[in-house]
Amino acid sequence: MTSKPTCGAGSMPEPAMRPAAGTPVCAIADLPDGGGRMFVFAAESGEFRLLVLRSGARCLGYENRCPHFGIPLAARNEHLILKPHESVSCNTHYARFRWEDGYCDSGDCVGESLPAVPLDVIDGVVCFA
Repeated sequence: MTSKPTCGAGSMPEPAMRPAAGTPVCAIADLPDGGGRMFVFAAESGEFRLLVLRSGARCLGYENRCPHFGIPLAARNEHLILKPHESVSCNTHYARFRWEDGYCDSGDCVGESLPAVPLDVIDGVVCFA
């Protein structure tokens, strides 16, 4: 009996430590409703890559690394593949992740998820929670 290996198991590099709670990311006004943006934060252990998706007054955060290969979902912000308020897709192998929870519902890593990153919006500024 052959078992299906977990997508990316053992091959994905560990992400850098996420910034401390309260660290600002951007002004919510800089993110269009139904839009997303990628950010990179320098850390001693490397770079922490963050994907922020905006739905109204709420922002959802995910580690910006596809579970399939451990690479960012896009090389540049203008290359993000978004279906506003519904999904974001990796532009390497087109795995599709649900907007609301980062769960992969189509592509090479079905059943896996983008790791969630808690965010707060305080006085119009998106911050790490």
